[in-house]
Amino acid sequence: TPQPRPRRAANPASLGAMITDDVVWQVINYNHCAFKAKTLTQTMCRNQYNITGLCNKSSCPLANSQYATILEEEGNLFLCMKTAERAHSPKNLWERIKLPKSYMAALELVDKNLEFWPKFIVHKCKQRLTKITQYIIRMRRIRLKAQPKLERIHSKRGER
Repeated sequence: TPQPRPRRAANPASLGAMITDDVVWQVINYNHCAFKAKTLTQTMCRNQYNITGLCNKSSCPLANSQYATILEEEGNLFLCMKTAERAHSPKNLWERIKLPKSYMAALELVDKNLEFWPKFIVHKCKQRLTKITQYIIRMRRIRLKAQPKLERIHSKRGER
């Protein structure tokens, strides 16, 4: 009787990336991660690309070969995407797409670029976009508001 052939994965490249991701997460989680910060209740992550700020497998930019996040630099928003195809070149690992100032146009661009990505990453990117947009609006409002000029009181001169 002929032996049945073993079933192969649909995409061997993605399977290899998943195995590598698991190995990286094992090392980061159980050994040492330079970005890990433990508090009394949870473990936080200081990596600038982390999408939630929490240290867990789904939101770790180091342990995921396919990852996306939103970054803000000097009032400009960027959608940063990392894929396994760019892993051989660390300089080009993150693709940065500048998002428009309009919130609705930025949401559409995120939807378009992350169309076939995991729903968790898409949802968290949209949440992060909303949060960063709100604090940029707050910063602009504070900057426009007239603030009183603060002057130093010379304590030594006042006593004499």
